[in-house]
Amino acid sequence: MSLFQHLVPAFGRSAESASRTTASTSKSAESATAGLAPTLRPVYSIRETPDAFDVTVDLPGVAKDGLEITSEDGLLSVVGRRVWRQPAGWTRLHRESVDADYALTLRHDAAIDAERIQAELRDGVLRLSLPKGEALKPRRIPVGGA
Repeated sequence: MSLFQHLVPAFGRSAESASRTTASTSKSAESATAGLAPTLRPVYSIRETPDAFDVTVDLPGVAKDGLEITSEDGLLSVVGRRVWRQPAGWTRLHRESVDADYALTLRHDAAIDAERIQAELRDGVLRLSLPKGEALKPRRIPVGGA
């Protein structure tokens, strides 16, 4: 295996063969990835406003029913399953992305109000609004005295 293939194992191969190669490289990797398909980490950005954190995640090829968002124990997880499949009888000449699902896990402190998280998926772009808890919002403190 070349150095390039070792550093970028999925380059030029299907997700299935990349999974087999990655799992066969070590005994511990095999047990850790048993039964799991390979995933891609999507491109994302985070912007802070006074009231919330706005997260934008690029998920091309993911439909609303293929999206799973969970917030538990200080972790925000986004899993996007692609729905596009190659039509029967069609020969692929080139494809710029591999056939793999997306997985993103972001760690946050408990200052996010998980009950008020809002999500919107439009044209392959997921927008999340993570409202800050009351403890994190800026406050004006009155000064008393004589």
